[in-house]
Amino acid sequence: MTNLAQDIFSLNCEKSGVSRLTLTDFRNYQFLRICPTANIIIVFGENGSGKTNILEAISLLTPGRGLRNAKLADIKRIFFDPDDEYKPEKISLFNWAISAEIYQGNDDFKIGTAVERNIKNVLTDDDEDTRYFERRIVKINENKVSSQAELGKYISAIWLTPQMDRLFRGGSQPRRSFLDRLVFAFDNEHAKRLLNFEHYYKEWYKLIRIGKNDNLWLSGLEENMASLGVAIAAARREQIARLNAFIESRPDDVFPNVVLELNGTVEKMLDTLPAVDVEDKYKQLLFSQRKNVLLHESADGINRTDFKVYYKKKRMPAELCSTGEQKSLLISIILAQAKCQALFKGFAPILLLDEVVAHLDDEKREALLLKIKELGTQAWITTTNPELFSSLTGQAQFLKVENNQIFETII
Repeated sequence: MTNLAQDIFSLNCEKSGVSRLTLTDFRNYQFLRICPTANIIIVFGENGSGKTNILEAISLLTPGRGLRNAKLADIKRIFFDPDDEYKPEKISLFNWAISAEIYQGNDDFKIGTAVERNIKNVLTDDDEDTRYFERRIVKINENKVSSQAELGKYISAIWLTPQMDRLFRGGSQPRRSFLDRLVFAFDNEHAKRLLNFEHYYKEWYKLIRIGKNDNLWLSGLEENMASLGVAIAAARREQIARLNAFIESRPDDVFPNVVLELNGTVEKMLDTLPAVDVEDKYKQLLFSQRKNVLLHESADGINRTDFKVYYKKKRMPAELCSTGEQKSLLISIILAQAKCQALFKGFAPILLLDEVVAHLDDEKREALLLKIKELGTQAWITTTNPELFSSLTGQAQFLKVENNQIFETII
């Protein structure tokens, strides 16, 4: 047992995870129920069989739009219609739903999320028009709650997907979202602040674009954006500092050590100024950028912050590393986050690892599985080749996805 495993064991970290997962009209599943019996669940099957959909369902039990960042309408079940050769796919008329029983230590909770269809009567020039719109609802212990952010008090999850293999080479938005998910685990209010900031920003941007230059109105929005923005930036800085300190004091023995950095206007101001002064400067910045909006440009601020990662040993930015190195760097961050949360929050997040062993050699694959076992956290791992996980025989639950159903097998 490694020193880290001994530390976690000595703290008697609470176990947390999903004890029952139920999907209804979700993606390719009309109805699916899974009752995990092990900490590590290997979900395997052919490409396109629906493995990732199971991970996505769990991710939607946390604040945000899940690991695919999908729109509500895109999640509804699509099925084959053999009677129509020109339109072979049909979308279910029923709303999708996800429910789960989860545990954290000795406590059990019921949580769920679903899409709810509502009717809205809209007055037009000629008549009253009936329109339908969908919204996501969240329930905790059978009670509807007003904000997704409440989910963060009961469940925490982080994930890696094949799409994230390009995380360091694309635009800054996916990296920023990745960082914000790491912040959620330590600051439950972070998700709510982000949603509120986005709401104010869209309203502010729209008012300027349509020419409603009501200075009092715009100034009020800018004040709210500045207050929220500084709190968001401060939470990101705190998480970066926490992870950097943890990685420095507990370097990994297999995966490369990383240095994390924020590159953003507001974050840099917080390096030298107190938060109250940064709020004033942020308000001034937003005011000065009203003209930029008229030119179809986005305003600078926390919505343009970049999350930078460096391979410490090579002193190289992640975007210049090889594909395999980038995957290893991502795993380093995920492991550091999970270990850090286990030590300082008392429970580790659920790990959702979609085809995680791609680009890993045998040594790193087995090292990753060992580290997951040492953490004792619940991990859901998808693969097309279950034989790669044969070392977990007798320690993991193997679930085969076939024909929109799940079958437990022994490897």
